[in-house]
Amino acid sequence: MKLLLLEDDDLLAESLAESLKDNGYLVDLAATLKAAKSLMATEHYELAILDIGLPDGSGLDLLAQWRKQKRATPILILTARDTWEDKVIGLETGADDYLTKPFHEAELMARLKALLRRQSGQLSQVVTLNGVSLDGAGQRVCKEGEAWRSLTATEFRLLRYLMLHPDRIHSKEQLLEQLYALEQDAAAPNLVEVYVARLRRYLGKSIIQTRRGQGYYFASH
Repeated sequence: MKLLLLEDDDLLAESLAESLKDNGYLVDLAATLKAAKSLMATEHYELAILDIGLPDGSGLDLLAQWRKQKRATPILILTARDTWEDKVIGLETGADDYLTKPFHEAELMARLKALLRRQSGQLSQVVTLNGVSLDGAGQRVCKEGEAWRSLTATEFRLLRYLMLHPDRIHSKEQLLEQLYALEQDAAAPNLVEVYVARLRRYLGKSIIQTRRGQGYYFASH
């Protein structure tokens, strides 16, 4: 699952990106409004984290522009501006959540998970569809009546994306975007096939189905 992080403090950005990666997310970093605008125009993000004070302007202006464009991506503002007036302005501009610096990493992760759950219509940390349960906290999966099985980071990211967007066909290119961030080396074209095959060994062939020439989808029932 890919996130956009707009943060001009290099140390904080790198540290936060590592923490997000450890929690199963991919992160594209932007240090300016211009870079964030360009990335959002070309990539698909499940969520964006925005700082407000950037070298080339205010993150609030970018947020307002995205909302004016009807872009529905969930947005969490992460900023040092901590007055109640700042929070009101951020939320009324279109942010879905507002967290002030300094912050506890666990709180940020919990807020991100809550936003993503709300977006997908899921109410629990454990997503259950078609007899398959995926535990986001433990990065593990189980079939009904069977024991939990740990997943690798890539297996988890792929399965979480498919389960949060069930019954939709996802092309290999779309799935690769969710497995690798922009700064990483280009993935081998058959990588998605390899990981789908591994998940099917755990879950059975009928859970993740192939639409020949189009892609893959997770069958919700």
